[in-house]
Amino acid sequence: MKASDAIVRALENEGVRYVFGVPGEENEDLLFSLANSSIEFVACRHEQGAAFIANVWGRITGKAGVCLSTLGPGATNLLTGVADANLDKAPLVAITAQGSLTRLHHESHQCLNTIQMFAPVTKWNSAISSIDVITEVVRKAFKIAESEKPGATHIEISEDLARERYKNERSPLAPKVVRRPSPDYKAIKQTIELLREARRPLLIAGNGAIRKRASAHLTRFVRKHDLPVTSTFMGKGAVSDRFEQSLMTIGLGFAKDYVMQAVEASDLILSVGYDIAEFPPEKWNPKGDKRIVHIDFTAAEVYTHYDPEVEVVCDISGALWEIEQKLQECSLSFEKGWYRPVRERIMHSILARGLGDDDPFTIPGALNIIRDVLDDDGLLISDVGSHKIWIARNFPTFHPNGCIISNGLASMGIALPGAIAASLIDPNRQVVAAMGDGGFLFNSQELETAKRLGVAFTVIIFNDEDYGMISWKQKLSRGESVSTKITNPDFKAYAESFGIPAYRPRNLAQLREQLMSSIRSRKLSVIEVRVDPKVNHQLVQELDGYWKGANHASD
Repeated sequence: MKASDAIVRALENEGVRYVFGVPGEENEDLLFSLANSSIEFVACRHEQGAAFIANVWGRITGKAGVCLSTLGPGATNLLTGVADANLDKAPLVAITAQGSLTRLHHESHQCLNTIQMFAPVTKWNSAISSIDVITEVVRKAFKIAESEKPGATHIEISEDLARERYKNERSPLAPKVVRRPSPDYKAIKQTIELLREARRPLLIAGNGAIRKRASAHLTRFVRKHDLPVTSTFMGKGAVSDRFEQSLMTIGLGFAKDYVMQAVEASDLILSVGYDIAEFPPEKWNPKGDKRIVHIDFTAAEVYTHYDPEVEVVCDISGALWEIEQKLQECSLSFEKGWYRPVRERIMHSILARGLGDDDPFTIPGALNIIRDVLDDDGLLISDVGSHKIWIARNFPTFHPNGCIISNGLASMGIALPGAIAASLIDPNRQVVAAMGDGGFLFNSQELETAKRLGVAFTVIIFNDEDYGMISWKQKLSRGESVSTKITNPDFKAYAESFGIPAYRPRNLAQLREQLMSSIRSRKLSVIEVRVDPKVNHQLVQELDGYWKGANHASD
């Protein structure tokens, strides 16, 4: 058995079904070993696309997605998707090839210090130094990637070592369940005391609340005690937005959204799986005076505006279960329904963005139609751009991972590859990948990968011929935008050149009909929606007007 065979056996042992990547000379032995295994190697059109597919695979399943590249430029192309997984807390294992060990001591063709390059964007990474450590290195890469908080790991294998043969073969190390510690009884006691003193507690559900059983326990907790909950962009769906306790999302960074009225009125914040990389706490705790209970798998970051009175560091599900058990032994005096006017205001703002027959298309208007058409358990994957703000704010989500947004590294180009992953995981699920014209062309080449694989999802391209998010923010800060205007190909013809049906609706009836047909048919298709960006500035004006009126009313 060769070293490359041992790596593939170890991957099979981890339950890996797919490896996503781009073939190269130096990963040749691995490719042939994969070809003789139960694992399917999926040849992608760019290493970044491969890493994004693995990234979203890990985020949806909780099991590390795997991506593969050759050395040098292959590894550098992989880097963005790996970094995105790490900052979004998605389990991913990256494998890169390297030149022969005999040439690494001097300058050599395509050789870079890949280990040093991947160090800042992974939880752990290592070169395989000997054929005898392969089983340990692979097991460690998966264990660390999938452990809370999840993230990316990286393995490097040189081409000469990959073809080396065993003298004494070793079996892969079996994956084992690692139990996390129970919550500390003193921390639980302090939390109960704070809850007993509180009148208006509010929960912020972050990325960590999506994982494991946290969502079920969180939902039961807020429903039983009628507690309001708002989620970060990546926490969408932790508690269904159908429930009256949901105040939708927090995270609008350039304007003060309605949810902040509830945050300001609350006297205790319970942050559940909150990730500072998503949304800085000074945005919702500007004075740094909020009483905070931190519930997460790891201790809180040291941060002036996020200084919890108590930290419950353990499995989130276990913490919520233990808190609930203790609350049964004491009386609470929460103010009932205090947050409901805020929810009504939020929901009215969403519904008010509906499109009329003669209205120009807008992103929030199209999202209202997508939400009507998409199954409750369907999936919307957002790329990064102005549409991300609207999806986070205006797209009700009813299940964990019912809406996937990259909001840690927040890299453009993730949605289309991510939809490939989602469709491979569950071919029967309705999947929509929403992106701007800018983000689409970052990884549009993966349309060919999707077509070749036979996966089915709907690509929505919101086209405003602009890097809209940057333009939006520039106009807010400078009153004008520069360097953001772009031109585009004929997206319909482009998709059709891959043999993929494509549409460009001209009126509201066509938009609704084409969205409904595409999403419900579960066929790979592309819909270009030309949108009017004026609604972006209208939102800011709406919120500014509300807060000025609210402040005036309180004076």
